[in-house]
Amino acid sequence: MQQNAPNSARKRTAKWLGAAAVAALIAGGALESGLVAPNTAHAELRSMAQPVQGVPSFADVIDRAKPAVVSVKVKVERKNVASRLDDGGQQFSMPDLPPGHPMERFFRQFRDQFRNGENGDRPQRGERRQRPRQFGQSLGSGFFISADGYVVTNNHVVDNGSEVVVSMDDGKELEAKVIGTDPKTDLALLKVEGSDFPYVRLAPQKARVGDWVVAIGNPFGLGGTVTAGIVSAQHRDIGAGPYDDFIQIDASVNRGNSGGPTFNLAGEVVGVNTAIFSPSGGNVGIAFAIPASTVDQIVTALKENGSVTRGYIGVQMQPVTKEIAEAIGLKEPKGVLVAEAVKDGPAAKAGVKTGDAVVAVDGETVKEAKDLSRKVAQIAPGKSLSLTLYRDGKERNVTLEVAAQPKGV
Repeated sequence: MQQNAPNSARKRTAKWLGAAAVAALIAGGALESGLVAPNTAHAELRSMAQPVQGVPSFADVIDRAKPAVVSVKVKVERKNVASRLDDGGQQFSMPDLPPGHPMERFFRQFRDQFRNGENGDRPQRGERRQRPRQFGQSLGSGFFISADGYVVTNNHVVDNGSEVVVSMDDGKELEAKVIGTDPKTDLALLKVEGSDFPYVRLAPQKARVGDWVVAIGNPFGLGGTVTAGIVSAQHRDIGAGPYDDFIQIDASVNRGNSGGPTFNLAGEVVGVNTAIFSPSGGNVGIAFAIPASTVDQIVTALKENGSVTRGYIGVQMQPVTKEIAEAIGLKEPKGVLVAEAVKDGPAAKAGVKTGDAVVAVDGETVKEAKDLSRKVAQIAPGKSLSLTLYRDGKERNVTLEVAAQPKGV
């Protein structure tokens, strides 16, 4: 027992000295003479001191891209409350509120005050009194795509706007003109006067699922906000329009980010932030961006013509279900079934018939109805395309000339 006690004490002392050495190294102090920490402790401390390898920094991308991102402020006339007086007396339109809504009483009181006049002076019969126009402000984001002042944003940001102002990263504000809009893809092109603006390029290649991305915008009016995440999915259809083909990202995007860019690590725009999925109205990690390839196509058309003209072949479509595939002899459900070929349309003239299954366009496989719509819409009117049809148990090709899409289609 007496011999074991000193050994036990020495072990406790060595353990304490080793811990003290590590603590001294962590604190940056010098070890006392004769105290040497184990080599494993040195290795561990060196590992702790080194930055973690492989974790990207977005600072360089942000330094290059952020000056080209702008806040978009839009003056919008409020049309939900209006009133006028004509020979029949005062007329007042109530907002469409559900019964029992807490604001119903307020608007009813407002209506009664308006009918009797602001100061109790009831308007005379035949007198016409127009209430002053009321305006609100819509906020969004955008970015320069050229040095001569062209700015991309969302259509829903500038829709019904009477005045548009863009605010640059340095705080400078410039009036902007709406060159053109495309509601079907929710894109708009603006123009400000001037030159030598900082601008960014659209990515020539689409982002891959898992790629890092950076979103810059004006969430809740807080300009110049940067968030980061990854590409979560591709080819999302959220029911926003006939040509949905969104990139899904998990970078934080909120109200006011609409129209702002999503960048890859090369500082190229891979998408335009357009929508979020959120039960609460705030970010939950699911946001959707219009791919750069679509932006390039639409912006080019808006810049040249002020509007977008799409291709049209004149077919009404329905999905090819498993049952339909078995009925027409397809080995698997693919393509789209022609429910009707519009009379005198390009497809009907080329021999496309009801019951045909369109399985490819110019050799590219058609997966579903929207896939066919997107492929056809991208082809300029007057150009030819080839449809691969499945009919009577075999495939055949027909060539037709694409027409311009009629208004309202």
